Amino acid sequence: MAKDMLPRQQGFLNSPYPANTKQAAGMINGVQTEVMSISFADKIIVTIMQGGRLAQWIHVLLDSSNPNRADQHVPADSGEGGLLPLPHLTPMTLLGGGDPDREIMGQLYGTQIASAVATKKPEDTRVIVVGLGLSKIEADREIFLDIMELVLKCI
Repeated sequence: MAKDMLPRQQGFLNSPYPANTKQAAGMINGVQTEVMSISFADKIIVTIMQGGRLAQWIHVLLDSSNPNRADQHVPADSGEGGLLPLPHLTPMTLLGGGDPDREIMGQLYGTQIASAVATKKPEDTRVIVVGLGLSKIEADREIFLDIMELVLKCI
């Protein structure tokens, strides 16, 4: 049993209160960007906001039904291949999205964040929920990497 978790009592999991929260902020492409993660016993919520907005919610299951799950958590190397998401992760849009560009970008962030969590903590099976509120949807590598750098400070 993890030392930060309390034993189950009467069917409920007692976990620390308040939930562990981390935040990071920075200017990305001239726009103030705020990232926050909240770690619950069953979920990790990561929000990425610009201008205080959240327009899309995505969830990704870390737990795979594949019996070879342990083989899928190979540590990423330090090269460009380290940016590739793990292949067994499947993002699903819960709310928002709408147009194909926003949908694709949300799923990209969801998968990449879940991959980072799974690589950092291979035993973690919580659901990753990503709230995304970018002021503009841009397929720009530098913006993506800058946002992921803020995310990595929080997870």
